[in-house]
Amino acid sequence: MTIALIIPTWNGGRWVNDLLTMLAQQTLVPEEILIVDSGSTDETLAIIRQHQATLPSLRLAEIAPQNFDHGGTRTWAAQQTLGDIIVYMTQDAVPATRNALELLIQPFQENKKLAATYGRQLPAPSATFFSAHLRQFNYPAKSQLRRLDDASVFGFKTIFISNSFAAWRREPLAEQGFFPERLLFGEDTLALAKLLTRGYHVQYSSEATVFHSHNYSLWQDVKRYFDIGVFHAEQQEWLMQFGGLSGAGRNYVLSELHLLVKQRQYQLLPEWFCRNLGKFAAYHFGKRHRFLPRSWARKLSMNPAWQGWAA
Repeated sequence: MTIALIIPTWNGGRWVNDLLTMLAQQTLVPEEILIVDSGSTDETLAIIRQHQATLPSLRLAEIAPQNFDHGGTRTWAAQQTLGDIIVYMTQDAVPATRNALELLIQPFQENKKLAATYGRQLPAPSATFFSAHLRQFNYPAKSQLRRLDDASVFGFKTIFISNSFAAWRREPLAEQGFFPERLLFGEDTLALAKLLTRGYHVQYSSEATVFHSHNYSLWQDVKRYFDIGVFHAEQQEWLMQFGGLSGAGRNYVLSELHLLVKQRQYQLLPEWFCRNLGKFAAYHFGKRHRFLPRSWARKLSMNPAWQGWAA
């Protein structure tokens, strides 16, 4: 199998050097590395060009910022490569070990029905309590294979995946047009949902690890959950095929509270209450976004330039 790695970038100077340094040290270096930059104005492009000497397979493509689309750009990038396996990463996901890519790819050799794998995202060293817990909740230490039949057990989690560190088998992904376009986000989730309904499998590989987390402020968390609500409302037809959320939100809140008490972080209780109340309200506002003025929706979204707000 040949491997193509695709990384979208935009003003990622804080992370790109560490990312490319670790990629050059991997036990499995992809035959193709394509970075698609959408108008960086910091040192991102200079850092990428500096690393082309240590990563001969590295290519840089530049697009206008207004042309970036979560699904469309990743589809276009895939069409510029030839790899049997397409790995997607984000600019702020840094491999935690030298064999992270190798471990992410390995399951494809063992399971011909496997359409996608994704790795474990560890909290960055600078992660706050809330940021670290989110990663621990979504990315446990145990690996897991999931199929369509598992929806009765995992619900919406059956199609959980993240293109921050994921690999896809080209042939089945290309057969369905790669990723859907014009989404607020969630192109990876919808692509996986379609693949599972076609009989393919997904593997969570906990041994393949990257450092990747976000220290969101309370207001940023509100915006993120508003967008999640929009996504769930817009894609309800697909999500309900997998049984809905199955109490995932409630389990997350209780897990966070349990960890907070276990670590005796009692001073964070007021913030925990405010964050989760804000996220709960924002999520339900997002699910009803079509009833809001478009100006309100833009202010509540992490992606105010999304063309869907004009609809």
